[in-house]
Amino acid sequence: MAFSYRSGFKDALAAIRREGRYRVFADIMRQRGDYPRADFYPNEEGSNGGSRSITVWCSNDYLNMGQHPKVLAAMHEALDSVGAGSGGTRNISGTSHYHVELERELADLHGKEAALLFTSGFVSNDATLATLAKILPGLIIFSDEFNHASMIEGIRHGGTVKYVFRHNDMAHLEELLKAANPASPKLIAFEGVYSMDGDFAPTHAICDLAEKYGALTYIDEVHGVGLYGKRGGGVAARDGSMERIDIVEGTLAKAFGVMGGYIATSAEIVDCIRSFAPGFIFTTSLAPVIAAGTLASIRHLKESDAERERLHDRATRLKTRLMEAGLPVMDSPSHIVPVFVGDAALCKSVTDALLKEHGIYVQPINYPTVPRGTERLRLTPSPAHSDEMIEELIAALNIVWDVHKLSRAA
Repeated sequence: MAFSYRSGFKDALAAIRREGRYRVFADIMRQRGDYPRADFYPNEEGSNGGSRSITVWCSNDYLNMGQHPKVLAAMHEALDSVGAGSGGTRNISGTSHYHVELERELADLHGKEAALLFTSGFVSNDATLATLAKILPGLIIFSDEFNHASMIEGIRHGGTVKYVFRHNDMAHLEELLKAANPASPKLIAFEGVYSMDGDFAPTHAICDLAEKYGALTYIDEVHGVGLYGKRGGGVAARDGSMERIDIVEGTLAKAFGVMGGYIATSAEIVDCIRSFAPGFIFTTSLAPVIAAGTLASIRHLKESDAERERLHDRATRLKTRLMEAGLPVMDSPSHIVPVFVGDAALCKSVTDALLKEHGIYVQPINYPTVPRGTERLRLTPSPAHSDEMIEELIAALNIVWDVHKLSRAA
């Protein structure tokens, strides 16, 4: 009897539905000039294709740069000048002057010799870490247990020896480093800001251990670049540890408001990755219009602190109001504001109610993004979230928490 492929797919989907982890895309249209308000198009039966206004509380466009006039103007100009697509891979007609300028700007942002663009932050982590493992024979990678899935995938694809150290636990990291072969090449991979808990890595302490045991350092600054440090250089720039870090990886899709990923490091490492990484070599390059918009965003944020200051003011205000309302806000020193739920099905039910009944869009954060039992809402305030919007959110959360009889203990 032939294998029932349809049953296999149905069973896999049924399993995540039972756990309350099935994901539904929210069909929204951001409105230029009115963000974080957006139009929501319900996809349920009987919706008649109409839309209604909502407030977005889960965007990673942290500084609203995706709406900034300078960014939009640069993209319009590039579109009119060179057209839509890049035309090929970086090796075959896909390197425009926008790409070259953007890589120089990113290298300068981090004080490194060179930078290399990728189509996404996921690809930049996956391609770089996997390639490092293949060009450094015997490489041992030490990875923080809370590292992003893209870092985990890159390390796995490299097929090298890895050790996972407890989150931000320097004693455990040193124990693992001390036990490793002193002659083997080593790399410590960690994040500047951990996106689900919102805490920071101890960058100087990690660099101290790297220097002591002869390891390279690799920091994922995806949730820190543009938001922290002088000119928005990230957590390492804020800490004064940037010069001690060998490889910086970042995104163009969050604080910079467009899309893409990159690494900034030495000229030799960039040359190796661009020469050996399949994820770079065989992928059509970013469209010039995207590179142009990102270039304008980075240049603006190098000169302006206003967006960063307003973001951190909004995050502080939101945390204060959540605590005053007795809602279970989880401790976070960064701009990321997690609210504890602790159950996947309840987390989905809460976010459904917020969207359908209160016009507030927040995505449930469930396993495997976070460990089971730590399911949460992940709120991301922006410079454009007003006091009125914060009060609307608090009122809605209070109602939904009471209806669902949820605990108020974080």
